Amino acid sequence: MNKTITVLPGDGIGLEVVKATTVVLDKLAELYGHQFEYKYADIGGSAIDKYEDPLPPETVESCKNSDGVLLGAVGGPKWDNHPSGLRPEQGLLGIRKALQLFANLRPVTGHESLTDSSSLKKEVVDNVDLMILRELTGGIYFGKPQERRQMDGEEAALDTMVYKKSEIARIVRQGFEMAKLRRQKLTSVDKANVLESSRLWRETVEEIKQDYPDVELEHMLVDNAAMQIIRDPKQFDVVVTGNMFGDILSDAASMLTGSLGMLPSASIGEQAPGLYEPVHGSAPDIEGQGKANPLAMISSSAMMLKYSFGMLEEAETLDRAVSDVLSAGHRTGDIAKEGETILSTDEMTEKVIEALKK
Repeated sequence: MNKTITVLPGDGIGLEVVKATTVVLDKLAELYGHQFEYKYADIGGSAIDKYEDPLPPETVESCKNSDGVLLGAVGGPKWDNHPSGLRPEQGLLGIRKALQLFANLRPVTGHESLTDSSSLKKEVVDNVDLMILRELTGGIYFGKPQERRQMDGEEAALDTMVYKKSEIARIVRQGFEMAKLRRQKLTSVDKANVLESSRLWRETVEEIKQDYPDVELEHMLVDNAAMQIIRDPKQFDVVVTGNMFGDILSDAASMLTGSLGMLPSASIGEQAPGLYEPVHGSAPDIEGQGKANPLAMISSSAMMLKYSFGMLEEAETLDRAVSDVLSAGHRTGDIAKEGETILSTDEMTEKVIEALKK
């Protein structure tokens, strides 16, 4: 099987982790008789430096004409003082919108061999297995107006939280479908005690629930959800929520695994190619030093194999290789305990390739 993949290294350690991932994918393709063709394009800060545009039209075109998209990371202090339209994050928001990727999947899996890396108690994080499903193209990140203005004689800033019923319904239905295939429990997270948009969200969830009588449904306010994810994460199966709440909760959930460097994600729509990226940021403080953990990016590519390419066996093989590497005690700096040997990005990548060969 031949597949075309657009690779968007982005900023900071993005280049290092996507390079590691393409090396691993090439080995996997060799083992299974596939061929992956990579097309590279710019996004984020690097695109601003080259084109004065965080999302050049050529990048969008390349993504639309691919079978899948791998994204490293965007952002960094270099562009912190740029106007809002020229910030790296606008490239990320823009490509999600351009590809109509309305569902962001963030699995959180507790590897037993990594429980000591978490700041939480072992009994809390052992065998955690939850999926955070985040709405990706609506809500406060895209609502208009979004601007600075004078208000009551002083400077003010305005962001708008907007959700249409159709936007809520499609992500919620995805949540029910996913829960049906897992442990049949869906937790819908909102702020219905304060926000009108959340009250519409909750009403829509209740309507769709009628089509899924076998799925247990609970509603949870976002502040309580943040506490419960840390207190008792094993109570959750699938969590569905809006854009901003999902952004915050999924980063908090990363601490269950001990590091943002361990969490993959997939952004999918109804037809466009999926976008696959690690949850971690660009980490400019370690850029170019060979310290980046490539496992989240590699695991994100396994999600691409599964959701965009239908390569279920290959995805399982890659996930198992990552798990085997961790079980064997191999660590990059972000997940290493004191006294443990710290591997570089390239060394960890080679360990994954060795596990694949086995």
